[in-house]
Amino acid sequence: MSLRNRIDKWLFFARIVKSRTLAQSHIRAGRVRVNNVKIASAAATCEPGDVLTVTLDRQVRILRVLAPGERRGPAPEAQQLYEDLTPPPAPRGENAPSLDRPAKREDGTGRPTKKERRAMEKWRTRVEGDD
Repeated sequence: MSLRNRIDKWLFFARIVKSRTLAQSHIRAGRVRVNNVKIASAAATCEPGDVLTVTLDRQVRILRVLAPGERRGPAPEAQQLYEDLTPPPAPRGENAPSLDRPAKREDGTGRPTKKERRAMEKWRTRVEGDD
């Protein structure tokens, strides 16, 4: 068994991407680096100890290769092929938008909300009815 493996196969075996074709397109697009060197060919090899930087849709993952893969096995088996060195996301501050509550804007700025539109309509009908 060889300790070197093609990068597209390794990304597929480690379940970083869903298919080898997708791995090859990520490599051609320049989204994969081996030891901080951008690679251009899916046939480039990686071996245990190499550090891969993979840019996915919404995240950048930093992975240390621990073993070459022989097959695309179950997820627990795939996780033994690498060590994840990706730093944890930055903690959300007080000013960071929260997905739990709706965004708050200053009163009188921007487009009125539905509640504000209904209040204005109610006020208009009262004012016009007084004439």
